[in-house]
Amino acid sequence: MSKKFEYKVAIYRESMLGSLFLGGSKVDPVKFSEFLNANGAQGWEVKTMEREDRRMLLFFNREAFLVVMQRETSS
Repeated sequence: MSKKFEYKVAIYRESMLGSLFLGGSKVDPVKFSEFLNANGAQGWEVKTMEREDRRMLLFFNREAFLVVMQRETSS
C-alpha cells in the first residue's frame, strides 16, 4: 500500500505595524519558531520554504516566508 500525503501552504509574515513605524519589518525568529512548532505538533513537516519581501502601501516592505508543509494522511 502506498503512502498518501496532504499538503498545506502558509504565508508567514509579521504585522504591518513594524513596517509602518520602521519602514520595513523582519520576521521575528522566536515567533516564526512558534509557528513552525505549532504546525509540527499537528504532524506537518516543512518540505520547502521561500523568503520574500512583500510590498505594502507603495513605500513599505515586510519580510514573509512562503512555507509548504506535508503530512501523511490516515486513509
